[in-house]
Amino acid sequence: MKKKIIQAIQENESLSAYKIEVSVSSDRIVTLIGEVDDWQQVVDCGHLSAKVKGVRNVVNDLTAKGIVIPKRDRSEEIQQAIANGKETACDIVVIGAGVIGCAIARELAKYQVKTIVVEKNSDVAEEATKANNGNIHPGVLAKPGTLKAELNLKGNEMYTQLSKELNFELQRPGSLNVIYKKSEWRKMKAIQVMKKTGLGHLVPPMRQVMKVPGLKWLTGEEVKQMEPHLKGDPIGGFWMTTMGLVEPYEVCIAMAENAVENGTEFRLNAEVLDVLVENGRTAGVVTNQGVIRSEIVINAAGVYTDTIAEMANDRFFTIHPRRGAIAIIDKSRKGFLKTPAGIRGGKEAKKNNTKGGGASVTPEGNLLWGPTAVEIPWKEDKSVEASDLDYITKLGMSVTNEIQRSEIITFFAGIRAADYMEDFIIERSRKVGGLIHVAGIQSPGLASAPAIAEMVAGLVNEERGGLLENPNFNPIREPKPQFRHLSHEAQDNLIQKNAKYGNIICRCELITEGEILDAIHSTIPATTIDAVKRRTRSGMGRCQGGFCGPRVLEILARELEKEPTEVTLKGNESYILKADSRQPIVAGRRKP
Repeated sequence: MKKKIIQAIQENESLSAYKIEVSVSSDRIVTLIGEVDDWQQVVDCGHLSAKVKGVRNVVNDLTAKGIVIPKRDRSEEIQQAIANGKETACDIVVIGAGVIGCAIARELAKYQVKTIVVEKNSDVAEEATKANNGNIHPGVLAKPGTLKAELNLKGNEMYTQLSKELNFELQRPGSLNVIYKKSEWRKMKAIQVMKKTGLGHLVPPMRQVMKVPGLKWLTGEEVKQMEPHLKGDPIGGFWMTTMGLVEPYEVCIAMAENAVENGTEFRLNAEVLDVLVENGRTAGVVTNQGVIRSEIVINAAGVYTDTIAEMANDRFFTIHPRRGAIAIIDKSRKGFLKTPAGIRGGKEAKKNNTKGGGASVTPEGNLLWGPTAVEIPWKEDKSVEASDLDYITKLGMSVTNEIQRSEIITFFAGIRAADYMEDFIIERSRKVGGLIHVAGIQSPGLASAPAIAEMVAGLVNEERGGLLENPNFNPIREPKPQFRHLSHEAQDNLIQKNAKYGNIICRCELITEGEILDAIHSTIPATTIDAVKRRTRSGMGRCQGGFCGPRVLEILARELEKEPTEVTLKGNESYILKADSRQPIVAGRRKP
């Protein structure tokens, strides 16, 4: 295996000149050490190694010239956290409160276990969960035989019931692959024949397509009827009718709130500093808020899952951050496209390990362009560069040329937590008892989330030797009023009950003070500007908070009994105001 890996690297023209040390452990984990010129070469070496038959995973310790990824020494912080004497006990600790961690927490609430979720940020859904396009993928593009393929299909189906229980909006407009090339149309017609006859099961790459329900092949005329604003004259289209659309942060918040309502505890601003391992088993975690003792630790820390694994001395994979940027179009274009759409036959998807992207739609009606797929060294680098916007514009305009770049109202980026096998890692540790890894969760992670959670509960059951059902589990999360979606009569009735619902704070999205108060005093309180935005949509309109931002800040300060200068955008030290400008004037100038 080692010889094959070295050969694969040396046969690559851009890598042949470098001295790269390769080692393979008894459990088929490849470790790479050395230095190359740029970061893409680091990533290429990892992928080439992962493709060699028999490799379980890759630990990539290659460095690139001029790129320094500092490692913090946390030993002093760990000792302080242990010494402060704050210690809690529970059955299970879940590290990470993104959509995966919150889905796991909600699933575990169905059983008689005490679970604590720890999250280093000030709110749930702060990382990749808030920064994706909300697509519940149908499963066509997942590689056959992978966990992604299996859990994507299952998770997609589970969303229908989940949306009813948790009262978040799920739309199923399907997804459209638009075909302009005759060669692509012939390929798609061949797939149609194989699907109808069942012969696709004999062709390995086709096996996943055979399992996906609701696939439809459209003529060019049918495509234009469905989406009249598409560019040019399509030859045909491939419609995946089970594609769903959600607001990803709404799903995450709903899962988290329902978990709390069923006894789960969430600790925000709680960063894991160390994983406690005693006699070959997990004994809990050390956080900046103290020690949490538990017999099971679930590692769902997104881009930091490899860091958590290393803390437990079970590092067998490397997460290489892949940044994806998305642009949002003004809601004045609502209804312009009914379905997410992309062009069939693009080369970018295969090259960048993505589904290709294009134009998508949110449940609220905004169009989304993107995403990009850029390999980067730093896990916190969520910048959007000019080249990203150029690529995003190219993607969007490949679908329709009627929307201008000037109609973009904002853009953002998230970091995909990719490993070199490009598949989900969901397994009990082979080295440390009680440790469960839920890593490498990138697209279709959102679509797969409920199925991933169910699988993790099964692993917990194996680890504990049995889980007892919680007879008091309530799967229903009651919805909060959304003033903009109510009839005039319902709006009047709501205002009669609480006049705060008659006070419009966000004009663009028609968000009321009553809704903002609901968010601040909710099951998982919104304590920052961004947390309020995710729960209510205040600040998501065309003015991007220019009008409502100061009012939301004022309400947060009042309700949290803080000074306005203490209110943050997204926790930590992201203060919005530096000081009170209304200081007494002394000798012609403001008093310092």
